[in-house]
Amino acid sequence: MQIHEIAPDVYRISLYVPEINLQFNHFLIMDNQPMLYHAGMKNMFPALREAVSKLINPSALRWIGFSHFEVDECGALNEWLQIAPNALPVCSEVGALVNMGDYSIRPAHAMAQGDTITTGKHKFRFIRTPHLPHGWDAGVLFEETNKTLFCSDILHQNGDVKPITDSDILSLHKSSLLEFENGPLMGYTPYTKRTGKIIQSLVDLNPKTLATMHGSSFNGNCKQTLMDLDAVLREVWEA
Repeated sequence: MQIHEIAPDVYRISLYVPEINLQFNHFLIMDNQPMLYHAGMKNMFPALREAVSKLINPSALRWIGFSHFEVDECGALNEWLQIAPNALPVCSEVGALVNMGDYSIRPAHAMAQGDTITTGKHKFRFIRTPHLPHGWDAGVLFEETNKTLFCSDILHQNGDVKPITDSDILSLHKSSLLEFENGPLMGYTPYTKRTGKIIQSLVDLNPKTLATMHGSSFNGNCKQTLMDLDAVLREVWEA
C-alpha cells in the first residue's frame, strides 16, 4: 500500500495489482469524524487496515463511504464496521434500499441528491450519478471545503501511475476504456440520455481535485477535463 496526501486532509491509499495492471485507491479523510471512502475488497482488508493504522486508529472511523455496490467499493464494508463501532456506511438512497438493507451489518446513512454531511472541518455533498460510471445506485461525494470530488470509477486509468498529476488523464482514460472493450469488461460505462446532464452537474461544482478510484488523482484543469469527458464517452459508446 502506498500512501499520499492528494488534497488537504485527504490521503490516497493505493494498491497496484500487476496481474490486471490496475491500481485500487482508497481515500482516508482526516477530521473529527474520519471517513474512509472505498472500503475495498475483502482480500485487501488486512493490508488496507494496516495502512489506515499508520494514519489513525481504525476504530475511530465514523463514516465508510462508497459510490455503488461493487466489491472494490464496499466488499470489506462489514469488516470495517466490526472494528469501528461508531461507523456508518454512506451511500445513495437507492443503494441503501436495494443493497445495504440486506448486505450491511449496520443500517446505512442514505443520501438523496444534494444531501450533506459534516465531519468537522469538511462538508460533503452527495450528487446522484445513476449509471455513471455504472450502477443504478451510483453517486459521488463532493468535499465543499477544499473542492475535492470523489469520483469513483469516473476517469479511471489503467497502469501503475502517479498518485496525483496535473497532466492529461483523459487520453489514458479513453485508452483504458478501449482496452476493456477487447475483453470481458466490455461495456464498462453506459452512455444514456442522462449522462451529459449528470456530467454537467459535476462540471458546475468546479472541483480543484478529482480523487479517482483507479489511476492518478488529478489537480489540473478539472472543469475542462470533466467537460471533455462527455465527448470521450460519446465517441467510445456511440461509435
